[in-house]
Amino acid sequence: MAVKHATDENFTEMIGGALTLVDFWAPWCGPCRMFGPIFEATSEDMGDVNFVKFEVSDTNNRTPARFGIRGIPSVLAFKNGELVEARSGLMDQDTLTDWIMELKGS
Repeated sequence: MAVKHATDENFTEMIGGALTLVDFWAPWCGPCRMFGPIFEATSEDMGDVNFVKFEVSDTNNRTPARFGIRGIPSVLAFKNGELVEARSGLMDQDTLTDWIMELKGS
């Protein structure tokens, strides 16, 4: 499944429904650039999960503030629009996949 891109304006509509993972990132962040391809590759393997990227910037900062994003990369998991869990820092593909499987089971 293709990764979607969210902004402050469309964030709420992007997280409704099925399990959704949102990667908060910035282009200047080295670990974010390393995690991006992992996030995208995992999205191709998990067609029943929504994958969304949210670029943190000066003009796109209300949503990260709302969820208390203090470090990036941070991945937030939502079910039916409700935050269920958050993780910060670089994850490898196995760790990300294992986490998704845990979220699916809960």
